[in-house]
Amino acid sequence: MFDTRELGRRPGAMKKVSRSVEAPEDLGNEVIGVPQGAPVELDLRLESVMDGVLVTGTARASVKGECVRCLEPVGHELEADFQEMFSYPDADARVREADQDDDAEDEEDTLFLEDDMFDLEPVLRDAVVLALPMQPVCQDDCPGLCSECGARLADDPDHHHDAVDIRWAALQGLAESIQDGEKDNMGGADAGVDEKQEK
Repeated sequence: MFDTRELGRRPGAMKKVSRSVEAPEDLGNEVIGVPQGAPVELDLRLESVMDGVLVTGTARASVKGECVRCLEPVGHELEADFQEMFSYPDADARVREADQDDDAEDEEDTLFLEDDMFDLEPVLRDAVVLALPMQPVCQDDCPGLCSECGARLADDPDHHHDAVDIRWAALQGLAESIQDGEKDNMGGADAGVDEKQEK
């Protein structure tokens, strides 16, 4: 929660605020996010306008998660910019009616000041989640895991399996026995040729 009383509802008044807050729960997506309770550094600029307070800011935090290809831990610093208008609850009725005429759905998305205070959490959550990668990877060319045994392919680039399709296993055995038989026959033929040459 942030207090705007110092602005005094004077259009043009401005205040800069820097604060470190603890990350709320579930600040992220399924694979990466800011751990709950981790510090989030906020640099805000509060500007008083006719209908409320315009809040422009930047959030910085360390995010942690796992690579979607190899499941190794991933972490980096995230910076998210945001801007949001917090309206006065008693803003000019004429202006609010005009807004309703333009788009009735905007009323649902409008954030209001309560006792000259505003809650930044919904805005912060939207900004951070949108700035997070949907498919985080430990490195751009991460090869992932072996589909056969789950080994991490980045640790062993030459890793492979001699895959034999069970449907062809019987034919594979037959092919090997035919090759062995051909070798035996060729040996007998060579012996017969040698005997004829000696005569």
